[in-house]
Amino acid sequence: MKITNSMVIGSAIGLLIVAASFLFLFVPEIKSYNIFYFILGIGILITLLPFVVYSIIQTKAMREKNEMFLEFSRSLVESVESGTPISKSILNLKPQNFGALGPHVRKLANQIRLGIPLQKALQTFAYDTGSNTIIRAITLIREADKTGGNINTILESVAKSVSEIEKLKAERRAAISSIVMEGYIIFFIFIIIMIVVEYQILPITSGLGGIEGDVGIPGMEGAGFGGTGISDFSFAFLSLLITQGFFAGLVIGKLSEGNIKAGIKHSFILVAMAVLLSTGVRLILG
Repeated sequence: MKITNSMVIGSAIGLLIVAASFLFLFVPEIKSYNIFYFILGIGILITLLPFVVYSIIQTKAMREKNEMFLEFSRSLVESVESGTPISKSILNLKPQNFGALGPHVRKLANQIRLGIPLQKALQTFAYDTGSNTIIRAITLIREADKTGGNINTILESVAKSVSEIEKLKAERRAAISSIVMEGYIIFFIFIIIMIVVEYQILPITSGLGGIEGDVGIPGMEGAGFGGTGISDFSFAFLSLLITQGFFAGLVIGKLSEGNIKAGIKHSFILVAMAVLLSTGVRLILG
């Protein structure tokens, strides 16, 4: 992953907020565990935000590359069918706008112009894009050119195949959009249930079940989680929400985009909801 200045600055701001949160843990005059956990959660989220945004941008760029490769394939088919050799056709396509794929197309054309063999130039082009769809399609084109097959037929088949793949992906995203929304709603309801259990049900049952008293979490007494009875459950509930949100986001990404990496943005949103709502309610009601 390429680290940019904006990512460094964003993460630095988040780390400063994390460091500042410890003032509410160690300075007696303003000591407050609830404020500490709330600000700490915000700081961690801000620290991770630049990397999540970068991942979203990369996923969007990859989708655009696949879509533009379809346009590139169609233009290449039209040029080759008119009798122009494939190398010359690629050179002719260099000035056209192919969006996120444009730099790769221009690099491919420049390599051909410099005399680099078409086979090697196409291989470099495919792996530079980082798209499995493009790599598979270019592999077919390279093999057809190597074996002297009918390049026109192969290019038409590749263009049709890429078109079908993108069409299926679009249909899957449309079909799964309602499920994605349901996943967010269900997780929000899950957060509300955890909050109600922590702040409504547990206080009622604490006197009946003997929760109040020595129910500390081993090793967590020094962190403000031990010896307070019901408050011990706050850490367990928050951990449960974060774990549930993280993996639920990955599943949503896999279902909607077919790629676990695309689920990072969903995981971040769900975890942010869990942290901000849980610690925020604790700050208000605590």
